[in-house]
Amino acid sequence: MKKEYDFSKGKRGAVVPAPKGKTRITIRIDDDILDWFRGSVDEAGGGNYQTLINDALREYITNQQEPIEVILRRVVREELTAAK
Repeated sequence: MKKEYDFSKGKRGAVVPAPKGKTRITIRIDDDILDWFRGSVDEAGGGNYQTLINDALREYITNQQEPIEVILRRVVREELTAAK
């Protein structure tokens, strides 16, 4: 090991750059939630728990964007059923 190192050409940032279309962030997730995602990946035989979280978030967003007509029809059906 050297007594002194030269960091004059050093660069800050991630060692491995994020692929195009991905952004590196830091978030805080409850331990039990993270354990669930990691466990699910392990049970499936391996993979990446971050991809599983990304897929779950994407599915949630997709399901939240129902057209207003679909929402109205569902509400009317529920109200008619409850009125019987």
